Amino acid sequence: MLRQALRRFGQKLVRGPTLKEPVAENDPQRRLSTLDLVALGVGRTVGVGVYVLAGEVVRNQAGPSFVICVLVAILSSLLAGMCYAEISARVPHSGSAYLYSFVTIGELWAFVTGWNLILSLVAEKAIAFSTWILIFDNLRGNQVSQTVQERISGHISHFLREYLEFFVLGFMVVFMEFRYFWYFWPLSTSTLAKVFTLVKILVLSFVIISGFIKGDLHNWKLTEEDYVKAGLNDTSSLGPLGSGGFVPFGFEGILRGAAICFYAFIGFESIVARVEKAKNPQRSIPKGIVVSLFICLLVYFGVSSALTLMVPYYQIHSGSTLPEVFLHIGWVPAYYVVAFALLCILSTSLWGFVRPMRRVLYMMAKDGLLFNVLTRISYREYIIIIIIVMIGTVAVIISFLGVTDLLDLRSVVSLISYSLVAICVLILRYQPERRNGGNEAEEQEENGPAEERLTLQRLLFPGSSSPTPLSGRVVYVCSSLLVLLIIPLCLVLTQWPVLLSGDPVWISVVVLLLVLITGLTGVIWRQPQSSSSLHFKVPALPLLPLLSLFVNVCLMMQMTSGTWVVFGVWMLTGFVIYFGYGVHHSWVTNPT
Repeated sequence: MLRQALRRFGQKLVRGPTLKEPVAENDPQRRLSTLDLVALGVGRTVGVGVYVLAGEVVRNQAGPSFVICVLVAILSSLLAGMCYAEISARVPHSGSAYLYSFVTIGELWAFVTGWNLILSLVAEKAIAFSTWILIFDNLRGNQVSQTVQERISGHISHFLREYLEFFVLGFMVVFMEFRYFWYFWPLSTSTLAKVFTLVKILVLSFVIISGFIKGDLHNWKLTEEDYVKAGLNDTSSLGPLGSGGFVPFGFEGILRGAAICFYAFIGFESIVARVEKAKNPQRSIPKGIVVSLFICLLVYFGVSSALTLMVPYYQIHSGSTLPEVFLHIGWVPAYYVVAFALLCILSTSLWGFVRPMRRVLYMMAKDGLLFNVLTRISYREYIIIIIIVMIGTVAVIISFLGVTDLLDLRSVVSLISYSLVAICVLILRYQPERRNGGNEAEEQEENGPAEERLTLQRLLFPGSSSPTPLSGRVVYVCSSLLVLLIIPLCLVLTQWPVLLSGDPVWISVVVLLLVLITGLTGVIWRQPQSSSSLHFKVPALPLLPLLSLFVNVCLMMQMTSGTWVVFGVWMLTGFVIYFGYGVHHSWVTNPT
């Protein structure tokens, strides 16, 4: 009896929805071309990150090797982008990692993804607002912050004074949401979006060109003498300034910097969310993702090179923004022009907060994972509720963290989503073909016990050129085990100085984990793959999805403890809601 109860409970956690028929290829609502998708991807990706990463990464994490951090971060995003491109073709429905997780690995992980997506939207706006305030205050010569401290602080409570900016954020979001709803929403995916994307590229191109004009290669090979001449260090140890050279903070600094830089490449998944509105999505979605990421790579690589060439990294302070580099080289008019342009661009990033939040909450509530009342609330009511609940509670929790921790929190959520999508691609490629929204393996289990029996010979030599229910289950189990092995491997690799010292215990653990991972990867490789005709498939399966998972987990290991504490509290709250309500009210039989 207990065994049956546990089995039924386990089936609830991995059950998935029945999907409706996708939008027809010739449907009139398919209006977005490949150019539209590229503009959308670049516009969403080249955002706040490029303006705030300078002070947070260059000064204390990477120095001139900020350039390498950008390359490592784009590698992770490119691998994830390829996985998104394939899974959007296999599951041709507008959605996100939430939908893909729900369809592939079940309800529990779909809730985790959706719950984290809510957190990411709140963190994104908190970062955008903090950056907006910082740039605006700098343009005014810090008069805003001084006025608040001198004239307002004495008339409000300590709590309001401590978190005043979040109350202001709530007011601004309410105001801009209504303006967005009435004036800008019809243009948000057309001409206006392209104009703002073009302005971003032009402004950042000016920064890159300035770097080539005013840059000095000596800033990539600073020595201790340069610090002493600058009056920053009169001892034999550089201390917090690093060890000099191109990589002043070592390999550890590059990894930590890459984890923070990953935030800068978040946004391309917005292309996948438009799969039902894209013309010829089998071709346009992969092209849109790859082209937009390539453009973002050129932009971020150029900006990072220009920044570190124009200014010695030790002169960039935490909290500095990109326009301040022009003050260091004496181009004051350029500082005001660039800062004002970026201020206008950042203002657009505060639009449309409630709409994506409402979409996520509505999807989860419709599927029964969140409270059903969320499906019956109007847009205006959503604005008030979300501002009060999300900004008033979650943002206050986040306010205990610094800007770097906010970036980490946003990155952790995306890294987890990208990792789940990589696992979904790995599993779906080896599953039997779906028929009418179902799965052959599930249909066979419902009609009777499978005739196949797992043996060592069938494990390595399946004897079929197409996926079977047994081979699909083998891949599912092996993929789950690989996740459980890659996580401790990345944890051990964080102790790389001990490994380089030749400690036999740690080396034995790494070797054992690598042998097990190699063996399970080989088992997956031997299984038959789906023969579905797709215009784009992730090459070199199962290696690339596993490499994406490995890189993502390594980057997550670089996050601060404060980030994980906040994330843990958020997930604990989510699990209370899911196991208390969602698991009992999930409507997986309804079309999503």
